[in-house]
Amino acid sequence: MSTFCTTCGNSINTDDKFCRACGTPASASGAPASGPPITPVGLVSPAATSGKAIASLVLGLLFFVPFAFVAAVIFGHLGLSEIRRSAGRLKGEGLAMAGLILGYMWVVSIPVVLIIAAIAIPNLLRARMAANESSALAAIRAINTAEISYSASHRGYACSLSDLGGAELIDTALASGQKTGYAFEITACTPGADGTANQMYQVVAHPVTVNATGVRTFCSDESNVIRIDRGGSMTNCAERGQPLQ
Repeated sequence: MSTFCTTCGNSINTDDKFCRACGTPASASGAPASGPPITPVGLVSPAATSGKAIASLVLGLLFFVPFAFVAAVIFGHLGLSEIRRSAGRLKGEGLAMAGLILGYMWVVSIPVVLIIAAIAIPNLLRARMAANESSALAAIRAINTAEISYSASHRGYACSLSDLGGAELIDTALASGQKTGYAFEITACTPGADGTANQMYQVVAHPVTVNATGVRTFCSDESNVIRIDRGGSMTNCAERGQPLQ
């Protein structure tokens, strides 16, 4: 009949004086076993969770952080490899797999995001430029209307946007000379015969950055006819601009 070592649980034959596994004296062993050996409590430590597996999952969730998904894939593979080599001392394979799946999901989504961006960004840029051009046209009309009011009270046109702004005939942003991606200025002021009041003026609105904040240039004068140059040239607008239909 055999007994089992109370230290390590190894089987001890009746003629053994010491446990062959840990060297504990056979006399310290318990009574003859009537069943399978019982592993002493506290001898086997619970498996720890792999830190790399945890890092993989966390990084996979932080998709909004640049290149976090790449780190999630790297830590996921390292975590799985570490767990498999640990012979049961480490756990967290599920965490590492989840991090890998999230990481690869974001990697695969990159081409899709780039394609969407390539389609959406030019459309958004064109929409913004169209909105800026509409605002510039409205501003030209507002300046013409302000010049008529200014002339009625000053017997001549204003030769600066600040004068119109000071008379509270245009808003502050327009009086500053720049609004919604367009720059505005009043030029070509011509005094009357008495050499004082301006009887002519020209207002021009051109994109601050051509093909970015707008494309067309708009201009007008005391005739209130608005002209357009589709190439963005201030000179061409005044000399050869097409009347707005």
